[in-house]
Amino acid sequence: MPHLWALLLWLLALPALANFPDEEVTLVIPFGPGGASDVLLREIAQAVEAHLGQPLLPLNLAGGSGTRGSQYVKDAAPDGYTLLGSHQTLDLAYLTGASAYSHADFEPVALLAHTINVPATYRRQNAHDASEIAALVAESPEPLAFGIIARSTDHLFWSAFFDRTGIDPEAVRWVHFPDTSAQVEALVGEEIDFAMLNLPSAHALFERGVLRPLGVAAEQRLSALPRVATLREQGIDLVHTSDRGIFAPLGTPAEHIAVLADAFRQALEDPELRFRLLYAYGSVVDYRADDAFRDYLDDQLQRLAPEAERIRLGR
Repeated sequence: MPHLWALLLWLLALPALANFPDEEVTLVIPFGPGGASDVLLREIAQAVEAHLGQPLLPLNLAGGSGTRGSQYVKDAAPDGYTLLGSHQTLDLAYLTGASAYSHADFEPVALLAHTINVPATYRRQNAHDASEIAALVAESPEPLAFGIIARSTDHLFWSAFFDRTGIDPEAVRWVHFPDTSAQVEALVGEEIDFAMLNLPSAHALFERGVLRPLGVAAEQRLSALPRVATLREQGIDLVHTSDRGIFAPLGTPAEHIAVLADAFRQALEDPELRFRLLYAYGSVVDYRADDAFRDYLDDQLQRLAPEAERIRLGR
């Protein structure tokens, strides 16, 4: 008899599962408008709607190094109607003590893409390549200013960059920003000397010569920046990307996760979208779902641990 009741409850739930989603889905972006996460996730969300059958509405909830938005999703009803779009910051905040939760406290939906990062400066700065930064730091009578969003991927980038180039973190001035747009504005205004940017946040400024890309943290040069050498070409052994994926509250039904993951898969199979993400936004599609995404996240947590410790100790 208990088995019959379980079967009956399962059959009664089928229509609800089959109709998911039957209303709009919210995609929380834990950073402000204009940054790479905002630009990329909005572009992808627009493509996903056709396959989801309902609007996928981006909602910016910036603050706390991405923790305001992630906490909001973590506490949301586990029904598949509230999602989080994030990158390494989700685990980096946990490892550095900014939050009490990691990716393990969410249901992973899908890994989407890797965005290649680009150290940059303003036009009048003496640096023309990333390989010149260490000498400029050493020669400057005043500490040069580096912009970061604390415990985010740019903080991670500069920590790794300094480690590879022998720059003492105490020899520079760290300037904290709430989001990438604020960093870009400060760099354009020459209020800081360097920032880690990327094509979604700064491509137009690179093209106009307002900001100068100093290197590409990838295996190969970007087609949109063919004259900008990779960091490895400049003698700096560093490949660095921001790896964005989608998460749902823990306990979200597996059937709903599957529907969401499949909608993202179909959207990212579109050749035009993949081309646009790569050539306009310097982002390589790498769709992974189910155990493949979970394994990726578990491995990421282990890889981030030593870098996070360096950030936490200010080294």
